[in-house]
Amino acid sequence: MPGSQRWNVVGFAHFLNAWKWPIRMVLYLLTIMSVMPTFRRYKILTSICLLVVAAVTYFFNFPMTASNMFRPIKVKKFASVKDNKILPEKLVIGVTYGNESRAYPIEMIGYHHRVLDTISGKSVFVTYCTVCRTGRVFEPVVNGKQEEFQLVGMDHFNAMFEDKTTGTWWRQENGEACAGRLKGQKLPEFPSVQMTLREWLQLHPDGKVLQWDSNFTDKYKRMSKFDKGNSGSKLTGSDTGSWKEKSWVLGIQGKNKAYVYDWNKLKKSRWIVDTLDGKTLLIFMHKDNMSYSAYFVKESIGQFKNSYYFEGNEHVEAKDGILYFSTGKVASVNPAMVLQYQAENAPVYQEFWHSWRTFHPSSIRRFVKE
Repeated sequence: MPGSQRWNVVGFAHFLNAWKWPIRMVLYLLTIMSVMPTFRRYKILTSICLLVVAAVTYFFNFPMTASNMFRPIKVKKFASVKDNKILPEKLVIGVTYGNESRAYPIEMIGYHHRVLDTISGKSVFVTYCTVCRTGRVFEPVVNGKQEEFQLVGMDHFNAMFEDKTTGTWWRQENGEACAGRLKGQKLPEFPSVQMTLREWLQLHPDGKVLQWDSNFTDKYKRMSKFDKGNSGSKLTGSDTGSWKEKSWVLGIQGKNKAYVYDWNKLKKSRWIVDTLDGKTLLIFMHKDNMSYSAYFVKESIGQFKNSYYFEGNEHVEAKDGILYFSTGKVASVNPAMVLQYQAENAPVYQEFWHSWRTFHPSSIRRFVKE
């Protein structure tokens, strides 16, 4: 309904959905009873009206349901660098577990909204919502058991999934159960990164890339401009300015507070240094202006304040969790100098401003003069 995405009625919607067929059967019975007198006099007209009602019922309950409009992937085929057909400039969600790394193109997940997969024996639930521009990966585990999910709709413009066991609805943005028996629970989140395939393969040259499912070629082609924000849709298109509804931001949720950063500022400054939960947070923009990396490091923030250390540098994440800085100003002073820092990936996500603001209402806008 118009405006319903901004209303806090997900609980009521879940109730209606759970009881939709009993409610409909009562309404259908009342409709038939009410039209019987008319049918005796206007059989043709009444029959046409009933056929229209039947057609509307069919389309809204079958072809136009979220699970049918955005069907799950049928063929999951992964390819090495040698056999990969996905263009290197495409954005991907990257996941690593054990000795295995896999990349999931956003133009694919953006249509399906979800891909259930297994990496080194670990089940992962890779999700994406194009209306919020949110990519998240979860463990599909509820109360200690692996669960199956289907796309059921969206609330506050964010995709929602329904679990098969209890019919509970789960938000894609944060994995929280927002309606149903398990309301308040959260899916365990799994670490992931977002960057172009080219940048991801530099970090994971032995990684595997999810290839197009030929059953949905036309659907993927419609997503071809989404990565750069040029979809042309009011729902999925982007604002190029800062702090507008569809502006890109980077957000991170800490233990007691959340921070949000302007994407345009990062593009200009190339790196951001901050402190969250007592840790030093580093966020870097890659050369392609589409990829970013975020890390927590053990060193104090004071060590990174001077742009002397970073301006012009390229950084590489080693498999052992070490950041190396070996070019730019540091190298110009001492070409043999290589800075090394122990680091761990920080859960910083790219998102539309309207989405981050909705699901993290107390979030603090960093490095902005209010």
